[in-house]
Amino acid sequence: MITALKIFFSLLFVWMCYTVVTTSLANNLFQQWHMLGDIAWMRATLWDFYANVTVIFLWVCYKEKSIAIKILWLILLVALGSIASCAFVLIQLFRLKPGEGLKELFGKKNG
Repeated sequence: MITALKIFFSLLFVWMCYTVVTTSLANNLFQQWHMLGDIAWMRATLWDFYANVTVIFLWVCYKEKSIAIKILWLILLVALGSIASCAFVLIQLFRLKPGEGLKELFGKKNG
């Protein structure tokens, strides 16, 4: 199960990096921001995004001991979205010892 999760989150990480980079090269978000802000679904999507960042950041706060690391992850989550989320999950998966599973993935604190 852990190996499957590593593969899944690795593929998702690569896909999101590809999607963000190619979209950024094709369209400048800052030039289109005014138009996007007028779209109700865009505003709803942003609220949804930040709600998800909050949920994931609460897990980060549980897992990590260092305030500096927590702040770094908050910045990464806000700036990079699902790229940072996938990276955090992958780091947690690769920190697992042989024989550890989902219980340790979600429940074991780092450090």
